[in-house]
Amino acid sequence: MSEYDVLIVGAGPGGYVAAIRAAQHGLKVGCIERESLGGVCLNWGCIPSKALLKNAELVSLISNRAKEFGFSFENFVADYAAAVKRSRRVVKRLVGGIGYLFKKYGVEHIQGTARLTGTQAVEVDGKVYRAKHIIVATGARPRTLPGIEVDGERVMTYREAIVDTTVPDSVLIIGAGAIGMEFGYVYNAYGADVTIVEFLPRLLPMEDEEISAEIEKAYKKQGINFRTSSKVTAVEQVGEKLRVTVEPAQGAGEPDVIETDRVLVAVGIRPNVENLGLEEVGVALNEQGFIQVDEHMRTSVPTIYAIGDVTGKLPLAHVASHQGILVADLLAGKEVHPLDYEAMPRATYCNPQVASMGLTEKQARERGYNVTVGKFPFSANGKALGIGEGEGFVKIVADARYGEILGAHMIGPEVTELIAEFTLARELESTPVEIAAAVHPHPTLSETIAEAALAAEDKPIHF
Repeated sequence: MSEYDVLIVGAGPGGYVAAIRAAQHGLKVGCIERESLGGVCLNWGCIPSKALLKNAELVSLISNRAKEFGFSFENFVADYAAAVKRSRRVVKRLVGGIGYLFKKYGVEHIQGTARLTGTQAVEVDGKVYRAKHIIVATGARPRTLPGIEVDGERVMTYREAIVDTTVPDSVLIIGAGAIGMEFGYVYNAYGADVTIVEFLPRLLPMEDEEISAEIEKAYKKQGINFRTSSKVTAVEQVGEKLRVTVEPAQGAGEPDVIETDRVLVAVGIRPNVENLGLEEVGVALNEQGFIQVDEHMRTSVPTIYAIGDVTGKLPLAHVASHQGILVADLLAGKEVHPLDYEAMPRATYCNPQVASMGLTEKQARERGYNVTVGKFPFSANGKALGIGEGEGFVKIVADARYGEILGAHMIGPEVTELIAEFTLARELESTPVEIAAAVHPHPTLSETIAEAALAAEDKPIHF
């Protein structure tokens, strides 16, 4: 019987990072994975989708703006199958990289399906492994809607869509979160007629209201159709088409029928907790079926921890990774600090990109803060205009009394890269005054952050 200091079930961005970190601390680590190293993020989510988005960005530039940049093309062809193949090559390289890191740091990769058989025991395909501590990092899978059958061919989730090499003539996407918005942009760039249906009143409904308004304006300009405050109640195949019934979310008004070639369901996630033996060993789940954890990711069983999407805390890859680091450090006897989930950066890689952290302006006011807002548009930034990407703005929400940065909300070029400055500022308890005092190089997109910080003090230079 093999024995470890730590056994990790799942090798996604939470599990594999926890494994490496624990091994770096000198612990004996085993990491169990039934599919591919890297989990959903690396194989079917974050990474391949970014590769497809880059292709879509180039296609959109050539198709719609080539003349602006002084280019002309005859018989231009955008091969979507080649784009998907490129994305899979990126995935293969990174999966191999994780395998290399496991060998480098002495993590044992155990291939197979795991089930907890005790508070310190895991069975993998009939073989029992023991450990002082167990970390459950099994992630989540796409949630589906009642009455809408996902067949993987005409009605898909991201799992099937990310490897499909065809672009439909038309597609209806259910859900205007990050996944729905990103696929909507990709399909539209490659010529599909795209309709996005969202139950809540706005696209990207969890973002600041001004961000949603700006992305809606951009998507209208790109020719992407969307219906908010709406719900899909039925999907029926009629001949070669899918007939989708769309109704008002609150039931007031007549239903509409939209014919489309494909439906993509992007309405959230369900935790992978089935057949793990969690209930038998006493691990408690919450009402939504996610594993209950405390601020240090401990479950109701002292020897068992859980990290990542399976906890339902905040289903983002970088959150899972930092949860994994926290647990590994804790098990190694290091000092740790609980994560501030409101301060976690959030990123959506549509075009224009969206990134945020902290409270929206509405949330800050509802909590009773005396709010000051600083905004600066990319249309007044030299680098943005130079690269032809003047859409969007940076918005800082701060406490007027103390200068505390309560939130940052960005839409525009490469804002998913720029948001890290705000997460660092939040960690260091910096104020807009201090951000503005830090010299930002010129000409860069980052200057919009300094200008927004100046605007929070009502002293912008270039606007």
